[in-house]
Amino acid sequence: MTAPESVTVAAAQYPLDPVSTLQDWEDKVSQWVAEGAATGAKILVFPEYAALEQSAALGKEVALDLGATLKGVAELAGERVAFHADLARRHDVHILVGSGPVMSDDGRYYNAAQLVTPSGQIGEQTKVIMTPFEREWGVEGGGALRVFETQLGRIGIAICYDSEFPLQVRTLAAAGIELLLVPSCTEFVSGFNRIRTGARARALENQIACVTSPTVGEAVWSPAVDYNSGAAGVYVPSERGVSDDGVLAEGILNEPGWVTADIDFAALRALRHGGEMRNHLDWDQQSGADRINHAAEVIDLR
Repeated sequence: MTAPESVTVAAAQYPLDPVSTLQDWEDKVSQWVAEGAATGAKILVFPEYAALEQSAALGKEVALDLGATLKGVAELAGERVAFHADLARRHDVHILVGSGPVMSDDGRYYNAAQLVTPSGQIGEQTKVIMTPFEREWGVEGGGALRVFETQLGRIGIAICYDSEFPLQVRTLAAAGIELLLVPSCTEFVSGFNRIRTGARARALENQIACVTSPTVGEAVWSPAVDYNSGAAGVYVPSERGVSDDGVLAEGILNEPGWVTADIDFAALRALRHGGEMRNHLDWDQQSGADRINHAAEVIDLR
């Protein structure tokens, strides 16, 4: 199947609300997906740890306790992903589900985001490198790096902190991704800027498009996600004919809503072989380039 020449993306600047019931949560997410799809976007990106919003619906005892939050939200993972898959089918869009804890068979917790398609296919990427808070919280890192073959082309996911590590994303780029999704959850503006810097750098060095989606605003009902700062963005290399500054779209800091942009994949493909610079092709000329692990797992979601 031929990859599309272009695609419209929508990235959420998503506030975490103290929803009273799981039905209230479903109603909110349904509205967000409907509004995102109404922009004409074919892929909607929700942020890291957006799933923790469900803990509010499980009661204060759960929301205020980190361990209980992990357990309660992880137990809802299957239903949460199935709900998004139904929304993807109804609105004919791909959705990156807001990440959240999943539990392995041996009782370990991982931070995972799922990519669901309109046809009901589901792919999952776990976060590989944990932040200090996640380590203290008991969330573990690891898992295979995956590339998702979709009707929109090859897509990779780097959850928040993972986007700050170039060798990880280069593994995905070497396996052919053209679009990198970066869901994030950062407390301070400094954290938002780290993710923004990482996404822009990964777009530049791999000559691909990167989409960031953050949680925004206060959620003091939860010690896990109590304060959130960020703005969504769609980034490409700054090259003539693509973008002078590498920014296709950016939101207003901490203002809830969707940020949308059209990504010209055809122009990016041309860059990788004949642009002003040849970052993608010249990667192997740098010292240490042989450290790349080219064993990203390709998952067919078409």
